[in-house]
Amino acid sequence: MRSAIKPQGVRRNPAPEIEHSFMHHPQTGPVPSGQRGFLHSLQHGSPSPQERWHCHDAYELHLIADTGGWAFVGDHVERFEPGHLVLTGPRLPHNWVSLNLPSEGVELRSLALQFPDAPLRQGMQVFAELQEAAPLLEMARYGIEFFGISDDVREHLERLQRSEGPERFSEFLGLLSLLTRCRQHRVLSSGWLPVKGNAETVAGIGKAVAYIRQHLDQPLSLSEVCAQTGLSQGSFSRLFSQATGVPFTDFVNRLRVGKACQLLMESDQQISSICYAAGYNNIANFNRRFLEIKGMTPKEFRLRMAMRHSQSQTLPISRLDMAGVGVGAMAATDTVHASVATSQRQS
Repeated sequence: MRSAIKPQGVRRNPAPEIEHSFMHHPQTGPVPSGQRGFLHSLQHGSPSPQERWHCHDAYELHLIADTGGWAFVGDHVERFEPGHLVLTGPRLPHNWVSLNLPSEGVELRSLALQFPDAPLRQGMQVFAELQEAAPLLEMARYGIEFFGISDDVREHLERLQRSEGPERFSEFLGLLSLLTRCRQHRVLSSGWLPVKGNAETVAGIGKAVAYIRQHLDQPLSLSEVCAQTGLSQGSFSRLFSQATGVPFTDFVNRLRVGKACQLLMESDQQISSICYAAGYNNIANFNRRFLEIKGMTPKEFRLRMAMRHSQSQTLPISRLDMAGVGVGAMAATDTVHASVATSQRQS
């Protein structure tokens, strides 16, 4: 099979840069942990060497102070404006690409805080109060966007930047509590499935989900999946919806679209081939489900995700017109995406 023809200038490099603590220094990243404990505080302007598609072993809370552009978190892509606030988990790739920068750039584009997982997990064994943050940390592995708390978070980050010792740690705990108790949020990247219920329910749903993941590229029937749990179709459908908050068919479509996103990002396969690899048997249904879940078509998703490797100063507006997808088409999908985001915030 012939590879899809790439539009000129599109990069399909699947691998994000992996950032390690030994790479950090004041000009290009957080200060080394030996100087400031386990909290790495960071502020930078734009353009900046830190604007790159990368990941690291720490959580990162990222607040946009100025400019607008495209945010890339895992397989999620959306427009951002000042006040955009996201928490990413360990090894979740991310980048924020600003558009329409002034020629002199901006002095302060982002405020960020990085912190590792292990000390918090160890702290939870000693201080029961920290366990309240455990669900937040699990969700962060897929990226979380928060709404309505950006001003408060910025105050915490600025005080934390200036503080030392116990005062610095106290600021972090206050910030962690604010994030944990924020109810206006949404998970960004594909694959997140919170399961609620007793241990037996969680185990049964876990078996079903594992089977679905292993057979995504094949036809999946409800009866086939139920056979993995020992439940009747009626009981399974009811328990699945109660435990996960989504119907069985919606969840399967989410996983299939998530697999399609991965292939669109990491390969040059034609979209028609990706459709079948993700378990859909016709391109029209695939396009429709993809648009419902991601707010854009597979073609638009691939073109936008190609920008995740960019730095702000290297992204002329003409890139939005590549391969026949014009600014008008992008604006139309922005409207769809905005309506999806609004409905998720209200739910």
